[in-house]
Amino acid sequence: MDAMESTRKRGGSAAWRRTSVLANHLSAQTHEDATLSLERIPCLAYNPPETASVKGLIDVVAMRQLMDGHDVDLRDEVYNLMANEKLFQLKKVGGQVYVGPDYNEPFQLQRYHTMQRIYFLRDKGLFKGELTDDSFERAFRKLAIHDCLAIFDHSLGIKLGVHFQLWGGAVKYLGTQRHHDRWLQDTEDYVVKGCFAMTELGHGSNVRGIETVATYDPSTKEFIICTPCESAQKYWIGGAAEHATHVVVFSQLHINGKNEGVHAFIAQIRDEQGRNCSGVRIVDCGHKIGLNGVDNGRIWFDNVRVPQENLLNSVSDVTPEGHYVSSISDPDHRFGAFLAPLTAGRVTISVSGIYQSKLGLATAIRYALTRRAFSLSPNEPEVLLLDYPSHQRRLLPLLAKTYVMSCAANDLKKIYVKRTPSDSKIIHVLSSSYKAMFTWHNIRTLQECREACGGQGLKTDNKIGQLKAEFDVQLTFEGDNNVLMQQVSKALIAEYLTSKKKGKPLKGLGLEHINGPPPVLSSDAGFSLRDKNFQIALFHLRERDLLQRLAQRVTQLTSKGSSTTDALVLQSHQLAEDLGWAFTERAILEIFLSVEKEAAGPNKDILALLRSLFVLVLLDEEPVFLRYEYLSPQQSRAIQEEISKLCSEIRPYSLALVDSFGFPSSFLGPIASDWIEANSWKNV
Repeated sequence: MDAMESTRKRGGSAAWRRTSVLANHLSAQTHEDATLSLERIPCLAYNPPETASVKGLIDVVAMRQLMDGHDVDLRDEVYNLMANEKLFQLKKVGGQVYVGPDYNEPFQLQRYHTMQRIYFLRDKGLFKGELTDDSFERAFRKLAIHDCLAIFDHSLGIKLGVHFQLWGGAVKYLGTQRHHDRWLQDTEDYVVKGCFAMTELGHGSNVRGIETVATYDPSTKEFIICTPCESAQKYWIGGAAEHATHVVVFSQLHINGKNEGVHAFIAQIRDEQGRNCSGVRIVDCGHKIGLNGVDNGRIWFDNVRVPQENLLNSVSDVTPEGHYVSSISDPDHRFGAFLAPLTAGRVTISVSGIYQSKLGLATAIRYALTRRAFSLSPNEPEVLLLDYPSHQRRLLPLLAKTYVMSCAANDLKKIYVKRTPSDSKIIHVLSSSYKAMFTWHNIRTLQECREACGGQGLKTDNKIGQLKAEFDVQLTFEGDNNVLMQQVSKALIAEYLTSKKKGKPLKGLGLEHINGPPPVLSSDAGFSLRDKNFQIALFHLRERDLLQRLAQRVTQLTSKGSSTTDALVLQSHQLAEDLGWAFTERAILEIFLSVEKEAAGPNKDILALLRSLFVLVLLDEEPVFLRYEYLSPQQSRAIQEEISKLCSEIRPYSLALVDSFGFPSSFLGPIASDWIEANSWKNV
């Protein structure tokens, strides 16, 4: 009992001592806190990207002229026209107005606003001469206007592209004077609203296989257009769901029991009150992952009759008595001539893909020059994102690629605008290859820019993430990219085999380099990976070797009974794909070398850095260079080291390079400017 009492007292004494220590500590702390003033930790401050960039070395005005290629002043006028009109304004943060569509609107409202913007632009005279002025000056002007409108909103660009380039282009280039007199001015004035019905539920890239049928009735001098089965319904027809009044419908032409192949006809699908015409059924395609400002629709034709003169007859015609006539007897050549004028869509899509890459890079790089993360040591400022080599490696190679591709896109526009009939082959091959490469590049660039901006990349206000959804469609419309690359390889192999058969040197498509001896690459360890002669020789070697390998394989397979298509597409698809890339990358490198040669001063030096980064990144990314031993493993390792050096050398000029794209701040997302102010409480 005495022991227990003693233990209790000792425990109580220990508890008392602990309580006393705590009380004294708290008393002292209270006294100390009363004598010290609290100091605020300073908040992060926004510093403009100019404070982290080299100034003055790049001639931004000259570089922008290089990037846009033409009509720079007109582009600024169009930008300003939209920025100052409430119909195009999205929000105002502080003193900064941001323009763009509201992607959070229901798709019905997005469509309504797209139409209101079209009417506004029409009334401002932007479409004057779109189809009736054939001068080179007007052709370049309309391409510049289209560039600007698509930068504002892809839906606006596509809606107008379908109306002017597809519907209007089909009437102009597939039709003749009677069609021009009847339709072109009303189309230009947006009185007639046209759409373009080629794609079907069952057929997209394979235009020859479409199932809609047009049969001629000589007794009434009319064509009867019919959707014979569900897979023949016209699908994804832009403008059809709500607004279009007329359509160019592609159908198999049946004359006297014979199928003469695919032809195009004009048909009215709505009357002046917006009601469907007799025999026309239309259904809305509904909500999409992007492009919701465009009213895509599905169309069925139930024996719809159109006059004999509604056949677009520049290639072939049907007489009133029902006789089929054409100046081109070979059906394959006739089909090629029939589709040749429709390459405008692939040209503008190629260019548009590059401009969207520029938008993503301008936003992501400006943000990376102002956003910091982590300190390298205590009490030191956090490091700018673009000062991390890993961040440079993810964005600056894409910037270099965009510069090279932009120059190639401008060159393609020049070829297209000034085209002659002899240019049809080169335009087809270049527009197919560029459309595939540039749109794939665009989606990859937007994805990388989205990730490089972290959570801010998810906000639709900042555009990058939403642009991915808006432009994803470019990979498949106007030709699936994989199919287009197959067409490129098919054209190249045909040129090569024909030249061999005739015993004549190759001429055209840039293949003349194959006529001479193969290039010999230096094995000297001291050679420069930045040497333009080495770079172009390596690209020539790859294209030459792949073309010869593919020709040999196709020849072997056809000698054993395979068709050329079977041998190329089914049994040699990887080799054909590699050749398509080799051709495209060689072509755009040659264009950039010519641009670089004409440049002057510091711009010339920067272009050389971008060209070397473009080339070396391709060498690092594409397994074909090691697969066929165009490069050694030792060279491959050296290339990776050189890429890092190039990125660090380009980094100080990155702001000037994206400023040379010429976008007003109102067309970029808020994170491209003062993102702290944009997210402050007063701007909620």
